[in-house]
Amino acid sequence: SSGINAEYGGTGRGGKSIYGETFADEIHPGLKHTGAGIISMANSGPDTNGSQFFLTLGPTSHLDGKHAIFGRVCNGIGILNRLGSVQTDGDDRPTDPIRIIDTMLL
Repeated sequence: SSGINAEYGGTGRGGKSIYGETFADEIHPGLKHTGAGIISMANSGPDTNGSQFFLTLGPTSHLDGKHAIFGRVCNGIGILNRLGSVQTDGDDRPTDPIRIIDTMLL
């Protein structure tokens, strides 16, 4: 599903992060949303990062310079593809709960 993102963070409605209500962007011009598995901060404009993040399901160059990239999926891209294909409702929210049980930092 090129150009579509899977967004996560708490209830899916945003909220306070460990840095407070919002925090400044840390955008690196050399990092781009080039394909599936890029992990970036969700925001509602400059310097409005909170607790939500998203993983790209395909290239999304329109997000470059607007969302701080802080990681990349190294293993398990098939799981991300499965997440991107779950049934959603009229608000684009999954019809069944999805939970991230465990992650690993490399």
